[in-house]
Amino acid sequence: MRRRRLRTPAWTATLTWKAAVFITVMCCALAALLGVLVHTAVTRETVSEARDKALARLADATRAYEAGEALPPDSGIDPAGLPASLRDLAVSGRRGTVVADTHGRAAMWAAGPADGRALATEIDYSMSAHTIDGLDRAIVGSSLLAIAVTLLIGAFAVTRVTRRLHQTARVARRISAGDLDARVDDPCTADPARPQDEVAIVAGALDTMASTLQRKLLAEQRFTADVAHELRTPLTGLSAAAELLPAGRPAELVQDRVRTMRALTEDLLEISRLDARTEEVDLAVHELAPLAERVVRASGTETEIRVVGAEAGSGVRVETDKRRLERVLGNLISNAHKHGHPPVVLTVDGPVVTVRDHGPGFPDYLLTGGPQRFRTEGGGKGHGLGLTIAAGQSAVIGAELVLANAEDGGAEARLTLPEYVQFDEDEPAGQDGDDDGSRSGGDRPTSDGQAEAT
Repeated sequence: MRRRRLRTPAWTATLTWKAAVFITVMCCALAALLGVLVHTAVTRETVSEARDKALARLADATRAYEAGEALPPDSGIDPAGLPASLRDLAVSGRRGTVVADTHGRAAMWAAGPADGRALATEIDYSMSAHTIDGLDRAIVGSSLLAIAVTLLIGAFAVTRVTRRLHQTARVARRISAGDLDARVDDPCTADPARPQDEVAIVAGALDTMASTLQRKLLAEQRFTADVAHELRTPLTGLSAAAELLPAGRPAELVQDRVRTMRALTEDLLEISRLDARTEEVDLAVHELAPLAERVVRASGTETEIRVVGAEAGSGVRVETDKRRLERVLGNLISNAHKHGHPPVVLTVDGPVVTVRDHGPGFPDYLLTGGPQRFRTEGGGKGHGLGLTIAAGQSAVIGAELVLANAEDGGAEARLTLPEYVQFDEDEPAGQDGDDDGSRSGGDRPTSDGQAEAT
């Protein structure tokens, strides 16, 4: 049977936790080392003083015994309570000392030989023992206090570092999400003459990278917009000249290529406006099902329309920019027909519109990294701008576009729109069947063949 591996909590991987454990272990080790050293030194000194005192009293008792005089107090021949080990040592002709408990109290014994017996003396050692015990308690208490204070100071210092690291990580995530104006602005990097730690160096490097990346992207956006804008004038003249060519196959080829170039130019201009984030949204309330049906009819494709819950679905209203929504749906439908296989089905389910084909599905790079301009796969036509524009316009109108592959095959683009909720005091919104003039010029409602590859 395979043993289940225990997993530690996620918070144990944080720098704060690791620093706290390291500080605690080091403080405990240092406190234990210092405690042992102090305890050993004090105990050795205390025992040495008590031993000298006991031996001095033993010398007085020995002189009195040899002179036949009365022995000093707490002295005697083989007195009661004398440790057996010390008695044996004295009987063998040597002198020694030992600390032992006598009648419930600590005592220092000293003994020496006396005619084949043990002459011993006893001094009170309880005060010294209490002193050592009090010292041990003081060492333990002061060690715990020192560990607690060190932990607090260390936690404060580490928290300051981790807070700056978290700020740097948040800014990095904002930059990766497209906010190139985000900066860490670490206080340590404001003054170049100020000493910088490693966190400040990382923060400064991230800010420098973001600034460089922003300049390069802005230069690329300006270049794309300038190129597309400059191409519009000659393409307009070229289009007019192509219409004057004599009827025939060469004229049809020229006119087709001119239309393709004009569509590509308009797509580039639209992408440049989306990149610049200067688009203004014209929000209004529209019925979703009739709007989607109108986009399908305008596309001129054989696209099946399904409304989930015919009565409820047709009455679902969304608050959106009609022109931009038509642009998104048109590009999704065009992409499905260009790079997928029939049947292509557009499904309206509440505020969700799904465009599904039965082709090979979206490529892996698109599912993981999203639409990428001028990148297509499968050998199909297109410049990879259709889905790029659809994703950009979806973000502008506050909708969520999700690209996925269906389980039974085929590409599936799911667009979720913000549903309009009417309150009692709201006026009834107008129907979407007529053109209310909300569509403005500039962008086409559907794609002219510039769809993303699947």
